[in-house]
Order: sequence, then structure tokens, then C-alpha cells
Amino acid sequence: MNRLNRRHVVAATVLGTAAVFLASACGPSDAASDAAGTGKPSAPAGSTASSSTTGATQQPAASATTDAPAQPVGKAGGSTGSTSGGTTSGSSTSGGTGTSQRPIRTQTLPDGSKAAIYQLGDEHYRADVTANGEPFVTLETHGHDAGIDANDEFIVLSLDGQLHAWMGGDNQGPGTFKVAGDWTVKVTKVGELHFRAQVIGNDGAVDATIDADQQDVGLDANGVYIVLSDGGVLSAHE
Repeated sequence: MNRLNRRHVVAATVLGTAAVFLASACGPSDAASDAAGTGKPSAPAGSTASSSTTGATQQPAASATTDAPAQPVGKAGGSTGSTSGGTTSGSSTSGGTGTSQRPIRTQTLPDGSKAAIYQLGDEHYRADVTANGEPFVTLETHGHDAGIDANDEFIVLSLDGQLHAWMGGDNQGPGTFKVAGDWTVKVTKVGELHFRAQVIGNDGAVDATIDADQQDVGLDANGVYIVLSDGGVLSAHE
């Protein structure tokens, strides 16, 4: 009994000494941490500002260009939106739309006027005609040949960019006329400043129809060039 009690006392003493040693090694800071009960490592210096930024909802930066309505981008050369004008008539006399490019060729017409021909695209040509150095008429092919009766000088600009001009040989419609190339052309009046011409072959079939509705028109009929004015004047040349 006494020997067992002495062993318990010695064990208690040893355990007490170990507890004191552990308490001294841990120090006051560990004790404070255990008292708080968090068990989490302390945040590094400056982390408070960083976590505040992360937790806040970021607002997009204001931009004047974003808030302002988008402006359409202008196209160079305002003639791109024009679908009327001098494509098949002589109403356009400015001749100034081709000043930013070189003509593919120039030629002198029977009355002494001069034509500058520009290529604008595939089967898309324009001829600016000047008389005495002043703009006179403009023709432009836009999916079809162009033609004009320019004071009894007839001009055709074909889809391949060839320009043909001649003087005279006019017939006043309505009526049916035999013209160059052995074509028969029947001209009818549709309305005011509106005439139509049917180009008829030897077999009696209508091979082409041209319509001059408030502007002159032209046609390359297999190497025979035909002009019909909106006043019903017809001329052909080969």
C-alpha cells in the first residue's frame, strides 16, 4: 500500500513539472489565442484593405464613347448612294465624280467634244463628256448599256467600256423603222417622255426591248449601237 502511494506521488510530481515546462514554452500569445478559440492564423498586415476591395461589387468605369450613340461611318465619295442621274440619260452634266481617279482612256467625238472613260467595276463604266472644256453629258453603265441623244450626236457606252458616237440618222417615233445591221425597230409611245423600242430580228422575234422613261437609253445589239431618246427619237449605227 505505502509503496503504491509513493509511486503515485512521484508520478504526480513529474506530471506537474512537465505542465509547468509546457506553459513556459508556449508563452502568453498562445494562451491568448487558445482563449479566443478561433484557431485561425492572423491575417497579414494590409489584408484589411485588400479584402474590402474584393468583397465590394466593382462598378464599370464610365466611358464617354460607350455612353454616346454610335456614329455611322461615312463612305468616301457620296455618289455611292445615287441610283438615278446619268446612267442612261444626259441629264447629268457635272462630270466631276471621276476627279479622284485616272480615266482608262480619252477619245474625241464626231462633234469635237471629248470623252474620258473611267472603269468603276466589273461591267461598270462612266464616260464624262466635255465640250469646249466644260462638262457636257455623263453616261454610266449600271448593269446595262447607256445611251444619249446629245443635240443630234448619239452616244452609246457599252458594258465593256467601249464608247461609240455618231451624228444624224435619227427617226422620230412612234413608228417601225429599218435600221443598221438589218434590224427592225418598232417604237411606241407609252406616256409623256416615255417611249419603248422593240428590236426585231429577221425571224420576226423580238430580240431586245429598251425603255426610255424620262431619260435616254442605249443598246449594243451585236455590234449595232442604238439610241432611243425619251422624246421618241431613234438612231442606230454600226
